[in-house]
Amino acid sequence: METFRKYGNDPFHVVVVHGGPGALGSVAPIARKLGQTRGVLEPLQITTTLEGQIEELRLVVEHNTTLPAMFIGHSWGAWLSALVTAVYPDLVCKLILVSSGPFEEQYVPKIAANRFKRLSPSEQSEYLQLVELLDRSAVPGSVVSLSRLGELSDKADSYDPIVIPNDTTDLEGMANPAEIYQGVWPKAAELQATGDLLRRVATITCPVVALHGDYDPHPAEGVQQPLAATVKDFRMIILEQCGHTPWCERHAKERFFQILEHELSAAH
Repeated sequence: METFRKYGNDPFHVVVVHGGPGALGSVAPIARKLGQTRGVLEPLQITTTLEGQIEELRLVVEHNTTLPAMFIGHSWGAWLSALVTAVYPDLVCKLILVSSGPFEEQYVPKIAANRFKRLSPSEQSEYLQLVELLDRSAVPGSVVSLSRLGELSDKADSYDPIVIPNDTTDLEGMANPAEIYQGVWPKAAELQATGDLLRRVATITCPVVALHGDYDPHPAEGVQQPLAATVKDFRMIILEQCGHTPWCERHAKERFFQILEHELSAAH
């Protein structure tokens, strides 16, 4: 079973990494669009540990791209791409973080606070219950509850969304998203809480560009301030009228892809 999809033709220089953990196929619209003019790899992360995901991503990139590659990581995939870049610097020549979570724990409470402003009281209660269930690793992961949590998050995370079709037929049965989330996320949150996440990322020497929507509940300053202070070649670009998923935003989609094209072209 191949844990990746390819778009375009050789050489494969661009890697687009999905979020979650466990959101297989979610960045396919980015990979498909960029693959119209270049070779793009879309890894599908199915390992259920954080260090395992780092190694899984390294291996699929080493075997299927022309190195060094340019990484585009969305949400959790931004963290994962940064962690891989820190451990394997020869793999990556440019790192693009899209809608990244904050790199320090002090910014975390703002995420829920921002989301709650956009949900009804009943939705807030349901959201909290689902998060609590998911965070209890003893509770078997339910794909249904995870998809419902995704629906609520999407509602709170989007400014003016449009529906972008995504073909997930070849992903059926490949992995249990909730199991992946429960296996990976607690360790990732621990890295953030202890400061180890930022310590690792601070060693990155390649150019790092962060793209972030001004309506994204994940606070932009949680990316901007820690990385500007620690990463030597860092830039931040704010997308206006844009939530957590820029390629699905009516007002930001076009600019998002223009910026990606520019950043990918500038790397060569």
